[in-house]
Amino acid sequence: MQKCLLYILLCPIFLLNPEPILAGNPKPAPAGRDTLILIDGEKLIGQLDRADSKVVTFKSDLAGEVEIKWSDIQELHSPQRFAVARKGMPFGRHENIAKVPQGSLTVTDQKLQLKPKPEAPPEIIPVADTSHVIDEVTFIKALERPGVFQNWKGGASFGTSLVFATQKSRMFTSAVSLMREVPTERWMEPEDRTIIDFSSSYGKLTQPGETPVKTSIFHADAERDEYFSPRLYALVEGAFDHNYSQGLDLQQTLGSGVGWTVMKGEEQELDLKGELTYVHQQFADASLNQELIGSTFSQHLIRTFMHGIILQEQVAISPAWNNTKAYSATGAVSLTVPVRKHLGITLGTLDTFLNNPSPGFRKNSFQATTAITYTRP
Repeated sequence: MQKCLLYILLCPIFLLNPEPILAGNPKPAPAGRDTLILIDGEKLIGQLDRADSKVVTFKSDLAGEVEIKWSDIQELHSPQRFAVARKGMPFGRHENIAKVPQGSLTVTDQKLQLKPKPEAPPEIIPVADTSHVIDEVTFIKALERPGVFQNWKGGASFGTSLVFATQKSRMFTSAVSLMREVPTERWMEPEDRTIIDFSSSYGKLTQPGETPVKTSIFHADAERDEYFSPRLYALVEGAFDHNYSQGLDLQQTLGSGVGWTVMKGEEQELDLKGELTYVHQQFADASLNQELIGSTFSQHLIRTFMHGIILQEQVAISPAWNNTKAYSATGAVSLTVPVRKHLGITLGTLDTFLNNPSPGFRKNSFQATTAITYTRP
């Protein structure tokens, strides 16, 4: 009698939802969702965002956005359409898009299978030969020419120090760094790049009976690169500098030359540049004003470490050919540590050397700053 009553109670539940009672019958992924199975059997359901040669970025419904190494993936199934860029096969915006395999994606045995149509045979690409996996919307957008105000990346930082006592001190630092690459995708051949930088440092120290001590330094520059090949480009640049600590009212620099990307990868990039320059220097003592014809040789390294920590380092040496004593050099290092999604802390140093400052001023000017940084991805 008890068994009959139990059967009567469980029967409606079984008819409405039989899957939990059928042991060993896992629930399938909802329609339109992607499925990722790890080598330990764990299953993630969500959406494949992107992938490069090392890791897959997957947006799990339960775990959020996770990065998983290809070697840890047993299977991956997505009904969405993706494009796969192969290693060693650069692709430009004006080339035939048929060169890039596209279709719904399945990954098994460390091999990607792309089906352009349900009835078509899949194209198989080993994971080891894969450079990037891009969703179809991003792929099509990458082929378009962006507007002037689109696709800018970079950040802005600000720092301050205030003291109100017998001595009164104010110090403000700020910096803006922006870059725009066309196209934006690293798997495509670069066409052009625009770089804009600005930094400033202002301070004033006052105390009773003493002359105020002032600090005023700013730098601004803009650079345009046009690529001949994936690593070689022509460049034009303009820069403006003011350094009260060296008696320099304004230095205007115009230059053009060539650049070479020595290393370029997901985690680091190293550029070497050489250019011919015209320099106009204006000092606090107008009798020292001069015009120079010279060169600038520089290098710029950017390196990304784990947890999104970014290191930037650059050095530039500028000899003058019509006045060999009027040479200058700069060196800068910064480390940005993210603390929230778009906010971080930047520790930086900037060293400026001017061999011909105004009389009474030191040749070397050194700054160390700590600032809060907002980064635009």
